[in-house]
Amino acid sequence: MMTVTLADRATNGYALAHNEGEAFWLLGMLQTVKIGRADTGGAYGMVEIVVPPGLGPPWHVHPEEDEWFYVLEGNLTFYVGDTRLDLTAGGFGFGPKNVPHTFIGGGPEPARALVGFAPMQFEGFMREVGQPAPARVLPPPHDGPPPDVARLAPIAKRNGFIILGPPGPPPGR
Repeated sequence: MMTVTLADRATNGYALAHNEGEAFWLLGMLQTVKIGRADTGGAYGMVEIVVPPGLGPPWHVHPEEDEWFYVLEGNLTFYVGDTRLDLTAGGFGFGPKNVPHTFIGGGPEPARALVGFAPMQFEGFMREVGQPAPARVLPPPHDGPPPDVARLAPIAKRNGFIILGPPGPPPGR
């Protein structure tokens, strides 16, 4: 197999195995960059996520970034606008820019999904808030208060999205 350096990936292409890519622990999830903004000039990107049951990101909206999900294993409950989508393996969900959305691990086991972004702005948040995963496993369970939305909001805004509420179902659900 030919070795491709990071600088060559965008022009020469590359392949990653299921356990390859830069991995981060973020908000209780494992997130692995499969194609990042450096590879595409920021035009798009894709992250593989592993989501524990009952966890997910804050309710949020991307003013300039479309986001889509393809579930590989398990169940994800995806809220987009006023719609709830219960996705299982092989299921697809789309969150268009300017429409609030979130997702939650919906089954008894962790869910695994591919998440696409166009353009790829979210990656900056993942790099700023997440921590490099020392192994391809979920982070240890968090025993403290939920994420501090007030602390995360300005970081999110710098990276192309607006946090509208805490993790979990949207307000009123």
